[in-house]
Amino acid sequence: MTRRTMTHSDSSFPELHPADGPWSIYLHVPFCVSRCGYCDFNTYVLSAMGNVAVAGYLKAVHRELELAADVLGAGQPPVSTIFFGGGTPTMLSPVQLGELVDHIRTLWGTDLNAEITTEANPETLSGEVLAGLLKAGINRLSMGMQSADEFVLTVLDRRHRPGRAVEMAQLARQMGFDDVSLDLIFGAPGESLDSWWHSLDVALTAEPDHISAYSLIIEEGTRLAGRIRRGELPMTDEDDLADKYLLAERILTEAGYVNYEVSNWARPRNGRDHRCRHNMAYWLGHDWWGVGPGAHSHIAGTRWWNVKHPATYRSLLRERKLPVDGYEVLDDVQRHEETVLLRLRLSDGLPMTDLPRVERMRAAKVVEQGLGTIEEGRLVLNLSGRMVADRIIADLLI
Repeated sequence: MTRRTMTHSDSSFPELHPADGPWSIYLHVPFCVSRCGYCDFNTYVLSAMGNVAVAGYLKAVHRELELAADVLGAGQPPVSTIFFGGGTPTMLSPVQLGELVDHIRTLWGTDLNAEITTEANPETLSGEVLAGLLKAGINRLSMGMQSADEFVLTVLDRRHRPGRAVEMAQLARQMGFDDVSLDLIFGAPGESLDSWWHSLDVALTAEPDHISAYSLIIEEGTRLAGRIRRGELPMTDEDDLADKYLLAERILTEAGYVNYEVSNWARPRNGRDHRCRHNMAYWLGHDWWGVGPGAHSHIAGTRWWNVKHPATYRSLLRERKLPVDGYEVLDDVQRHEETVLLRLRLSDGLPMTDLPRVERMRAAKVVEQGLGTIEEGRLVLNLSGRMVADRIIADLLI
């Protein structure tokens, strides 16, 4: 594997070839109203100069899209999925988001049924905003609910009241969104099992098509990590996290949702598969170009990441330079490891043909231990296996 940090006068960045299959675009919007205590993403609170910062960001993002088209050349197929993440993408107006979607369509086109998602915090949404998002071509809404417990929301430094996410999800459905997802977090310091149960029940009243449920990870350098270190809040307990994951699996399965990836559940509705196609592209190893400060990309075995600070990002793009901070060229071993790591998280499983003989023998032991099954030539982890997926992956790859 070759790994390098760019100097921005560096001409060694590998030549990229057009994708030969589905590919995606991720757009990172780094702005937030305030920073949540658990967040270690590349985000920035908008100041009084917010409009100026947004205008500079948008100009730079449009330039990066144009540079991407130059780099990839004329052979690139239409875009399969677009995902606005953050930060809080709905800090941009629906018109601004729509102009980015239109630019992508102008440069490459999009699949007829392209999935176009924006993340959103509930407090940034209204009927007017939702109508604007639909007009902008966004057809999937992924909302950060996190919890229905006011205490937990306070611990996480979330600004919305407990019922706001459900209200906005129901309104989104009424406005015409046919694909609505809610994100939940379990394991916040002080959260009880009953509190988590309540959050799941409340989320289900919105009848979302998709639910993500992630265990809270305490990231060093965050405000929440500091509060725990000072003894203001208790540390998360691994057994508690396991109990809450099992509860989520039971409640969501009983409600008709299918766990298609370790932390994600989708419910078939109106004959549609509501798995997140953009995230599936990541897990299946497809190509994507990440646009924006700190965004990561992967094209044909080359992975790179952009500079993080918006000012540096804007400055490089004013000079029409790719805002790349570093890159790595994945070798065959690393690409195999990523295939195993990502495919085993999926309910579709890992094709046994992707494994050399010694790893197929180790996979057989996973089945013998009652942690998975072989289905249509794929190793599929069961619930017990999903609980120890990291250990299974490490054992397969030793």
